[in-house]
Amino acid sequence: MTARRSTDEGTLLGQPATASVLAAVRAALAEDHAADDVTTRWSVPAALRVEATMIAKQPGRVAGLSVVQSVYDEVDSTVVVRPAVADGDAVVPGQLLASISGPARSIITGERVALNFVQRMSGIATLTSAFVAAIGGCDVRLLDTRKTAPGLRVLDKYAVTCGGGTNHRLDLATMVLLKENHLAAAGGVRSAVRRVRDGMAAEGQELAIEVEVTTLAEARDALDCEVEWIMLDNMSTEDVALVVKERDASGSACRLEASGTISLNTIADIAATGIDALSVGAITHSASALDISLLVTPAPGSRPRPREH
Repeated sequence: MTARRSTDEGTLLGQPATASVLAAVRAALAEDHAADDVTTRWSVPAALRVEATMIAKQPGRVAGLSVVQSVYDEVDSTVVVRPAVADGDAVVPGQLLASISGPARSIITGERVALNFVQRMSGIATLTSAFVAAIGGCDVRLLDTRKTAPGLRVLDKYAVTCGGGTNHRLDLATMVLLKENHLAAAGGVRSAVRRVRDGMAAEGQELAIEVEVTTLAEARDALDCEVEWIMLDNMSTEDVALVVKERDASGSACRLEASGTISLNTIADIAATGIDALSVGAITHSASALDISLLVTPAPGSRPRPREH
């Protein structure tokens, strides 16, 4: 078996892979029965062409404009999407995000799916940017988690990067993360880490190991095991600072991540402990969609001729 190595650093996904975007877009269009949009088919003239504008209705960070293009590529390849801003840009109410032109039926049919993607992704980017700003001047990365919408993980994580956050563990195969249930089943931190290393050796793989701990004793066990990451879950700010101090004194290269009920009000204090990273599940599982509208107007000279009686 070919050895596989995953990064133990936080990474930036960059633009999501085309295959992942297409899978999400096609699933959303199929769910919406876009191919049988009876309302649009029966009410909108077939030959009508329109111009449409996508407008921000509240301040935030935009993400997902490339997915809008993918939606319309699937609905009707003649629809043209012209972004007016870039993913990651800060926007204000009333600001133009994109202009869209093409057949009215196609634009209206794809409207809700396109907006669902860009509103959700922009909401994630906006909340992420708020957490990044709250960290202040500390050299601490904001990490995302696997607490994403089913089927939308790559898009959710891309949106995090648009808000200034850093992608961490993408999936179950990317790196080892020993959580409380693994530790309980394996017999504790030392036993779990030993079992993982034996399993990696047997399968010819080499992956970074992270251990989630909730007590100082578990943190010290994990440091002794020389794992690449330790997640300090729901530990007090004082205990986080103590683990950072002990890690630094030992000369360990292990990176420390704080997690659990971190809010905009508490993140600065935790960041000031000297922790390397903070992970916040809320940026993907609890972000409010950014309010964005899409409005169409008939293109010049394209209004249908009145029917003769």
